[in-house]
Amino acid sequence: MSRIAARRRVTRLTAGGSTTRRADFLAVEEPLEIRVQGSPLAVTMRTPGHDVELAQGFLVSEGVIHHPGDFAAAIHCAADGEPNTYNVLDVGLAPGVAPPDPSLERNFYTTSSCGVCGKASIDAVRTQSRFSVADDPLVVDATTLIRFPEELRAQQAVFERTGGLHAAALFDGLTGEMLVLREDVGRHNAVDKVVGWALAQGRVPARSCVLMVSGRASFELAQKALMAGIPMLAAVSAPSSLAAELAEEAGLTLVGFLRGDSMVVYTRPDRVANATAAGDPEPLPDAAAGIAADPHPDAPAAPLQKAVHS
Repeated sequence: MSRIAARRRVTRLTAGGSTTRRADFLAVEEPLEIRVQGSPLAVTMRTPGHDVELAQGFLVSEGVIHHPGDFAAAIHCAADGEPNTYNVLDVGLAPGVAPPDPSLERNFYTTSSCGVCGKASIDAVRTQSRFSVADDPLVVDATTLIRFPEELRAQQAVFERTGGLHAAALFDGLTGEMLVLREDVGRHNAVDKVVGWALAQGRVPARSCVLMVSGRASFELAQKALMAGIPMLAAVSAPSSLAAELAEEAGLTLVGFLRGDSMVVYTRPDRVANATAAGDPEPLPDAAAGIAADPHPDAPAAPLQKAVHS
């Protein structure tokens, strides 16, 4: 836990009230340079931990690897004569797996808030996935889906200490079971770690699964879900217009504002089953209902209650 959360002395005060000095914890943010076969590929600001999963998920998102056998090995390394800070990870690919294509024109730096910022153009971002989600037969009951944010929040151990991490989790859409959860200062890193776990477990494409994220649903997160063959992306906050457009094109179910007992389904609502007690279908909320002010769209999810919009 020492490199995930850092202890600091802080001053806590209330306007017109008391002032106290106390120990507090901050989420650790450090750079990770990802190399492939010794060649630098990208630098991302991340929370240390599950670095191999992060690299695996990142390479899935970039269309470099698609199956567990494509990934040969990974090692933390350092420059000659320098101590190993575990902030450089060199990935080896299996024989016959092509290295990343330089024509992707990716700048080698991303921030913890936006992994897509390093892309040179939107055309380069629209990576083609080997896996189609349009024909995935997944159907999730709405009463199952509304449990996911609370389960996500309950498992955020580091967020509980720091209040400064995003989370992503992969759920089995058929059973409602949480398969894996990862936390990170960057929402895209948290998703990459989840995808990397799925790859190592032989679960890519992740058919009949739901990717649940603690913040907003950006274009890049929709892209990452598609590259991993995940048919449903759900978020506690709003999606972007480009995320909805991509989801519509690809047949991805995109759910936003999943809070309390309600949600907004932007694309492929046929995958969300919702029936009244009498068994009659209940109309899904119109997407326009999601156009609401979200004062902190990039913040990790706050504690949620069943029927309270906090």
